[in-house]
Amino acid sequence: MTKQELRKIYLEKRMSISSKEKLKLDDLLLIQFQRLSFDGVQVLMSYFPMAEKNEPNTLLFSNYLRHAIPNLEIAFPKSDFTSNEMQAVLIDEETVYQKNNYQITEPTSGKIIKPTDIDLIFVPLVMLDSKGFRVGYGKGFYDKFLSKCREDVLKIGFSYFSPVEEISDVQEFDIPLDYCITPDKVYEF
Repeated sequence: MTKQELRKIYLEKRMSISSKEKLKLDDLLLIQFQRLSFDGVQVLMSYFPMAEKNEPNTLLFSNYLRHAIPNLEIAFPKSDFTSNEMQAVLIDEETVYQKNNYQITEPTSGKIIKPTDIDLIFVPLVMLDSKGFRVGYGKGFYDKFLSKCREDVLKIGFSYFSPVEEISDVQEFDIPLDYCITPDKVYEF
């Protein structure tokens, strides 16, 4: 299936998950996530989950890492919709956030760090395939950003669903994940 077909099907499936079931699935994702090793990780780039898209609660995973890794630095993306690119902005307790025109919560200010400074990045997805290629929301922000990161940056996605066999329209600029966490399994690519 194409990215567009998969995006439509799996956004509908994700939206059909009740809030009670979602809480349970997020807890199961956290349990699977805790099975990974994060040796050497000092800088994480996460993102705020979009409630209106019923995304997995990435704040659970970044909070877990904040407690597991002393002095962990956390960045969030800030998007530029004229260039379809984003920057990584370090956050702290003082950070102020606001929703952009696409309802994505972003920091309003902060220190911008280089993509090469990031050790681990949580990558949003709608669906993915058995090779780690993902269907995002169709703007290419993350693939552009990932192309500027170090080759050894750890790329992790979270999904309530197991991967499909293949996305039929993967492009040469698409960058696969290293891991996908699902409620019942950790997929390594």
